[in-house]
Order: sequence, then structure tokens, then C-alpha cells
Amino acid sequence: MQRYAWKARILPGMGEEYVKRHDEIWPEMVSLLREAGIRNYSIWRTGDELFGYYECEFGAEHAARAQRESPIVDRWNAYMKDVMAMELDPQTGAQPLMTEVFYLA
Repeated sequence: MQRYAWKARILPGMGEEYVKRHDEIWPEMVSLLREAGIRNYSIWRTGDELFGYYECEFGAEHAARAQRESPIVDRWNAYMKDVMAMELDPQTGAQPLMTEVFYLA
């Protein structure tokens, strides 16, 4: 199973709202992530910095494509735009691929 990580930041003063929106994540968003093969998804926070990690049952490319082609993800991204900033790769439409430098199984 391929692993994937991303980073972003919460906009100033929007920390509580960011957490609230994830506490109330849309069921259709959860379904889309599961259908994309995304497993063990967690988001970590320190101050306004975010780090996300998930495992891709069908590979990172499949997960990225499923998200890129989904109107649900488009709506979620628009919904989150006022609380967070995330750099996206213009070629893939996904977060830039991070390079793994250490892994302990």
C-alpha cells in the first residue's frame, strides 16, 4: 500500500473553524475518500501548520485522480478555502508529492 503525505496551513484565526468543519465532515466526502482507496487518513496540527497522511489502497495516482475528478472534492475545496491555504501542483491538481526520507515498519 502506497503512503501519501501533504502539508498546508490554517489561515490566521481560523483554527477552531478548521477543526469544526472536520468534526462535521460531509458523509459524501468520506464515501468518496473510501471509494478512492484512501485508508488510515489522519491530519495533524501544530499551531497553524497542518500535516496530513494517508495510505492508498489502489496507489497514490488512483487516489489523486479520483479526488481530482470529483465534484464533491471541488465543493469541499471551495468550502475550505476561507480557512486554509494549500499549495497545489498545477499539473496534477493535487498537493505536491512529498519525498519520504525515513520509514520504520
